[in-house]
Amino acid sequence: MYLYVWEFRVPARRLAEFERVYGPEGPWVELFRRGAGYRSTRLLRTETVGRYLTFDEWKSRAHYESFRRELAGDYEALDRHCEQLTLSEKRLFVIDGEEVG
Repeated sequence: MYLYVWEFRVPARRLAEFERVYGPEGPWVELFRRGAGYRSTRLLRTETVGRYLTFDEWKSRAHYESFRRELAGDYEALDRHCEQLTLSEKRLFVIDGEEVG
């Protein structure tokens, strides 16, 4: 399993649009689904208004890196487009390991 965790700060006027874009049927998930080894994305709204966490899960680091190479242009274009939706974004951590149990 390879899991990326991001934190986003979103202005109040952009909350609904952010949730649509980063949610389970939004453009980010559509892009990720084009990559082999993509498993899921979870978008969580925290108790702090305008603060969100995303969890993007891939089968392995190799799958994620292959996706980033193959769809780099599409990824960068979507990322630039979505910058207007956030005040900040920060990668919190990456988990690269095997599930136990």
